[in-house]
Amino acid sequence: MFVVGTAGHVDHGKSTLIQALTGIDPDRLREEKNRGMTIELGFAWLELPSGAQISIVDVPGHERFIKNMLMGAGGVDVALLIVAADEGVMPQTREHMAILDLLGIETGIVVMTKKDLVDQDWLDLITLDVQEALEGTSLEDAEVVAVSAENGEGLDELRSTLDKLISELPAHQSTGNPRLPVDRSFTISGFGAVVTGTLADGSLKTGQEVEILPSGLKARVRSLQVHEESVDQVGPGTRLAVNLSGIDHSDIERGDLVTSLNWLQTSTAFDAIFRVIPDAPRPVRHNHKVTLFAGTREVPATIRVLQGDEIVPGSSGWVQLRTQAKIPVVRGDSFVVRDTENTLGGGQVLEPNAPRRKRNDAETISVLETIASGSSEDVIFNALTGVEPATVAQLAGVTGTNNAEVEAAISTLESQGRITLLGDDSSYIMSTGGWQNLTNSASSTLSSFHKAYPLRQGMPLQDFRGQLKLKTAAFTAVTHSLKSEDVISTNEATVGVPSHQPVLSSAQESEAVGFLNLISTDRYSPSTEKPVDIEILQFLTERGDVVRISGDIVYPTDAYEEMESKILATGADGQEISITSVREIFGTSRKYTLAVLEHMDSKGLTRRAGDARFVR
Repeated sequence: MFVVGTAGHVDHGKSTLIQALTGIDPDRLREEKNRGMTIELGFAWLELPSGAQISIVDVPGHERFIKNMLMGAGGVDVALLIVAADEGVMPQTREHMAILDLLGIETGIVVMTKKDLVDQDWLDLITLDVQEALEGTSLEDAEVVAVSAENGEGLDELRSTLDKLISELPAHQSTGNPRLPVDRSFTISGFGAVVTGTLADGSLKTGQEVEILPSGLKARVRSLQVHEESVDQVGPGTRLAVNLSGIDHSDIERGDLVTSLNWLQTSTAFDAIFRVIPDAPRPVRHNHKVTLFAGTREVPATIRVLQGDEIVPGSSGWVQLRTQAKIPVVRGDSFVVRDTENTLGGGQVLEPNAPRRKRNDAETISVLETIASGSSEDVIFNALTGVEPATVAQLAGVTGTNNAEVEAAISTLESQGRITLLGDDSSYIMSTGGWQNLTNSASSTLSSFHKAYPLRQGMPLQDFRGQLKLKTAAFTAVTHSLKSEDVISTNEATVGVPSHQPVLSSAQESEAVGFLNLISTDRYSPSTEKPVDIEILQFLTERGDVVRISGDIVYPTDAYEEMESKILATGADGQEISITSVREIFGTSRKYTLAVLEHMDSKGLTRRAGDARFVR
């Protein structure tokens, strides 16, 4: 199914034409009917002579409602540029022409309305004026059809012309993930939340779980309607209403995106090719404050001009847009920006979730040129360097592509030696250069640790993770690959370089032997009078000679293990373990007994209930 959208100056007869074509009044608000002008988006549908069904979006033409026009134009396949024959090209006609051009809408018809009010000579003159205004735009070759909604003249020709254009359009291609930009959210008694929009990509079906972006709220598709008829599934390019369960309509607003779960990462900065329209009242300067329109979303933004300090009307340039709120965009999305009351320009998203770029920098421009003209492999690789190590799903989210496309790109990149796959299941990806840097950083970090603490087996794993600044899942994959390449060796608690072997000096060995003899004199109540050097104590602990259960209480390992075993035996079959009973078994003081029991609590061997303990 395809969507047709109107465009044109206020009071040039857009809504009247749609009602004449379809029999449906697209003006749904009382205020619109009272004022005789469209304020909000209007909707209708039509069956063409061939039997093809189309949806129609009627947009407002008044300059004060241009943002509503922008929200309706994004999902349009065919534009009907409406020009009243008695007035000709007007200011909003030109602005709508520019917006259609910026959005890349290349299929359309110029509809000259109110044909009954003018003679043929005047109509020919106005037609030439419109064609001249369209020169250089995406609709410069659009056919012109003159009609009168009052007497029906020209409507059959318009239907036939529209039918021919629709038949020549290629079918919408789905990349897998549905994207429904919401243009209305409301509630119907007994049904709950309903949203409407044009499905930009993918498919939706009843029962499907969906995510609302940028909020991240989850919902389920209860039912779908197309042209007031219930359907079970819809494909891309369809104008539809979606009834959602598990969410209130007040939690969804115009500009939100309904999509599948956990694939798309919202963005606050994206790179773009930006074009300033010739009629723009001023250049777009670096740090220009604008309003961004993307999909059905409107958000304040700042334009960073990446080459030079400004882009003059009629010219293009590289920019990065930084938004005040998160927005869900994907590579290739079209957008428009305005400031105050003027449309300035627009372009296409190159890289969502882009890193902050250095301005007027040859490397920056080279990267952007590669993204703009490069393959999907280049796009994935460029995005990877900003988020690595990353999973397939993460790369799909930051680039706005689907998992299959990312996986294909990864396969090619691996064969080219540009990336490294990490983990026992190869679930994480890094650039080859990034992996080398991480490997060097890991080796350097551990070498420095061993130099500072030569008697320790290695750095605590969590400290090592903090040094590498990795999340837990990625850290697991990284350590697996570092270990498989003999960069590191690990045990349950520490990580070190494989060649490191802690060795006590003669003096340290003598001190260690003296300490072990001291704490073995009374094995259940070891002396705390002569503390050993902390590094020697750590060495003895890691070697397994001693168990440190509190700040100053250290047991010989065999003594502690004997105590632990006997304490667990007293708690067999759910029996209570008390401080008194443990003291009696080992003939030791409360200080030692309590320290041992608390240590067993920390290991998860026992649980405390008041003053008593029980085996877990």
